[in-house]
Amino acid sequence: MSNKSLVSITDYDRDDILSILSSAAEFEKNPNRKILDGKVVATLFFEPSTRTRLSFETAVIRLGGSIIGFSDAATSSSAKGETLHDTIQMVGSYADAIVMRHYLEGAARYASEVSPVPVVNAGDGANQHPSQTLLDLYSILKTQKKLERLNICLVGDLKYGRTVHSLIMAMSHFDPTFKFIAPEELKMPDEYKVFCRKNNIPFTESDELAGNFDDADILYMTRVQKERFRDLMEYERVKNVYTLRNDMLSESKPNLRILHPLPRVTEINPDVDANEKAYYFQQAQNGLYVRQAIMNRLINK
Repeated sequence: MSNKSLVSITDYDRDDILSILSSAAEFEKNPNRKILDGKVVATLFFEPSTRTRLSFETAVIRLGGSIIGFSDAATSSSAKGETLHDTIQMVGSYADAIVMRHYLEGAARYASEVSPVPVVNAGDGANQHPSQTLLDLYSILKTQKKLERLNICLVGDLKYGRTVHSLIMAMSHFDPTFKFIAPEELKMPDEYKVFCRKNNIPFTESDELAGNFDDADILYMTRVQKERFRDLMEYERVKNVYTLRNDMLSESKPNLRILHPLPRVTEINPDVDANEKAYYFQQAQNGLYVRQAIMNRLINK
């Protein structure tokens, strides 16, 4: 591992990724251990979260550690004007690691540079979400029995979607083929298409969902994120642009699995939930084991 913190998925190389996934499989067999006994982890969430925060906190507790922190920045001294630098310095003197979500891109990298303890980026704006990516990879591996040479279809908010940005970078180790499906306003940013070209990763683009994922192994749906839009009129134009329904899956491959970082709004109809190809709730559960592997690695090295 090239960095004591986990800020970007690029902080892990291919071997690091595979090591985390192998460790997660062991934690899934036995998630209750005392290997973080006496350790304290701070969870600092400057943005709302359910699955990420609770799964990190559950991961630490099941490993015997303790949790401090906040889930609402309004209850912290940042509401009084305390700088991120001072918050990280102070919290780092109390804890053995920090898990942080922040609304500003680059905030996690800055925190890792000033923190006396390892920092895990739990999402920084529209930039990166590396622990989500690792649980996505674990879910892909569990359902497809491999990571290599898969067809992956990414749908929805590809402009602001930090989960899809991180996933593209992580899958570059495994020879994927991508299809990007998004309206013009939410297309994949050029920097990630340049990344694909530099790494010889084939991709195509479309603005139509129906019939465009029949050759996919993974269909990765995303929510249109209202909180990322400065122009609410733009959000209103695109918020319901795609809705996956059960009848749209009839021609898809038998091994197709549908992933979603959650929460969902209207992009997956509830009638999909009973289909065996729906995997998003199991995907969220996998986050516990992957985050146990991450915390164990960062704290126990």
